[in-house]
Amino acid sequence: MLKQRTLKSSIKTTGVGLHTGARVDLTLRPAPPDSGIVFHRVDLAQSVAIPALAANVGDTRLSSSLEKDGVKISTVEHLMSALAGLGIDNLHVDVAGPELPIMDGSAGPFVFLLQSAGIEEQAARKRYLRIKEPVEVRLDDKWARFEAYHGFKLDFTIDFPHPVFGTENRHVVIDFAEHSYTKEVSRARTFGFMADVEAMRAAGLALGGSLQNAIVLDETRVLNSEGLRYDNEFAIHKVLDAIGDLYLLGHPLIGTYAAFKSGHTLNNALSRALLARPEAWELVTFDAPAEVPSAFLAWQLQPA
Repeated sequence: MLKQRTLKSSIKTTGVGLHTGARVDLTLRPAPPDSGIVFHRVDLAQSVAIPALAANVGDTRLSSSLEKDGVKISTVEHLMSALAGLGIDNLHVDVAGPELPIMDGSAGPFVFLLQSAGIEEQAARKRYLRIKEPVEVRLDDKWARFEAYHGFKLDFTIDFPHPVFGTENRHVVIDFAEHSYTKEVSRARTFGFMADVEAMRAAGLALGGSLQNAIVLDETRVLNSEGLRYDNEFAIHKVLDAIGDLYLLGHPLIGTYAAFKSGHTLNNALSRALLARPEAWELVTFDAPAEVPSAFLAWQLQPA
């Protein structure tokens, strides 16, 4: 049978929160089968555990935040994306602060941490959430949709009135039967506009943002001296975010996610809409690799 996965050993890192600007200590620990991904606020007098589930998402301004009993853990999407990308089902995430460290603005450093700790298979079946019927949500001109598909594919279109995007950098399709998460998605960085920085900081956001952890654009160009990591890095980062947001469904997704101008708010709304329609999805397991969509053989089921 195809098995669940966790880490072989614990691993720690320290960084800066993108929005708080504060130092954050982060520890990733192995977890038992069927426990899922669970975040823990360990800087409080009494630690608070928050399962990484769509129902626990609160604030979605510029990031996905988990909330429980008034306690918040923000900016979970890049780590969740890396966990999805490496097929890790069970993990304890200890966060000594209200926000995960932003690292370099991508999921790449988290992939490195997870691979450094080692990945271990567990004696429990890996479960997948398979889309059976279309589900769609809309907000003004934005939309996001799930459709049935024997694999995992993301089709994303962004639309920003900025010359850097042109027409060729607005749309991307990532099908994991053909693409590698670690090589073609994980290193795409978050991005922002200089024109928005002052307003965000006045609202208490992006206090830790810099050219070291984000792509920054002025009115006409990218300000980062090293340029872009991928030709289509902006749209690919939106896919990276979506992978993390969708992993809050609690299982790897078998289906297509398509979106126009979506973000954390709409991604969470789509996940909740799906879960509210039990006839539109099912949980499945596989006994043999031949039964698994090739997207997961190439992507998640690399040797532990």
